[in-house]
Amino acid sequence: MKRVASASLLFLCLLGCTTTRSNDLPGRIDRILAAHPQQTIAVAYQELDRDASLFRNEREVFHAASTMKVPVMVGVFHAAARGVLSFDAPFTVRNEFTSIYDGSTYALEAREDSDAELYDKVGQGVPIEELVRRMIVRSSNLATNNLMALAQTTAIPVLMKEIGANDIKVLRGVEDDKAYHAGMNNTTTAYDLLLIFKAIAQHNVVSAEASEKMIAILLAQEHNDGIPAGLPSGTRVAHKTGSITEIAHDGGIVIAADGTRYALVVLTRGFKKHADAERVIAEISRAVWESRS
Repeated sequence: MKRVASASLLFLCLLGCTTTRSNDLPGRIDRILAAHPQQTIAVAYQELDRDASLFRNEREVFHAASTMKVPVMVGVFHAAARGVLSFDAPFTVRNEFTSIYDGSTYALEAREDSDAELYDKVGQGVPIEELVRRMIVRSSNLATNNLMALAQTTAIPVLMKEIGANDIKVLRGVEDDKAYHAGMNNTTTAYDLLLIFKAIAQHNVVSAEASEKMIAILLAQEHNDGIPAGLPSGTRVAHKTGSITEIAHDGGIVIAADGTRYALVVLTRGFKKHADAERVIAEISRAVWESRS
C-alpha cells in the first residue's frame, strides 16, 4: 500500500510539475529562443477575447518577405471600398514592372514563384478577387506585383498608420532585385504585423464586411508548416507566411474550437534551412496553445 501511495503521489507531483511548465509560457518561449543563439526570433502574441499577451523582440526589424502581402490585401480592399476598383472586374495580368531603384523594367520568373499557374494567364483578364486569393493563399508574386499598382502603394503606409503599425514598410514589388541590393526593402516587426491581424480580427480594417472577407481568404492559406503545425488538427488559422534566404515568418489569427481567438506572429532570421525555422515556429505556436489550457 505504501508503494502504491508513493507511486500515486509521485505521479501527481509529476503531473503538477508538467502542468506548471506547460502554463509557464514566458519560460517556455525564453528557452526556445535561448536554444537558438545564432538566430534572431521575434514573438508577438495577444488574446483577442481576454487579457493575455507575450512579446519577445517584437520591435526588431525584419525583411518582411511575403508577409508584406497582407498590407497589400488591405490596400486592395480599401481601394474597392472607395470605388477605385471592383473585385468582379477582370484585370489584365502583366509581367513587366518598374524598379523603384532606377525606373528600369523587370519581369518575374514562374520557376521562382509558388504559383506558376498564373503565368499562363499573362495578357488575359483575371478577376481582381482571384488575384487577391492567389496572392495570399498561394503567395503568388505575380499577383502581388499586379495588385500593388491597383492598391496604390503610396496609400498603404497611410492605412498602416491608421492601424497603429508605424514601422512596417511596403516599398517595392517582389523580385525588384536592383532595389533589393540597394537596401530598398519591405520590412516589418512582429508587433506591427500583430496589430494588423488584430485589427482585421476585430473588424477595424476598411469595414466589418471587408475584414470578414480578408479572414476568409487568410483561412484558405495553403502553406501550413509554421503556426498550424503546432496546433491540434483542424484548428482554424487565418494566416500568412513569408520566406526568403535565411528568413521565415508566419503570423495570423488562431481560432479555437470554443470560438476564442488570439493573434500570433513569429519572425525568424538566420536559419540556414527553412524547415528548421518552421519547426521553431511550430514549437512556439504549440507553447502558446498549451499555455491557454
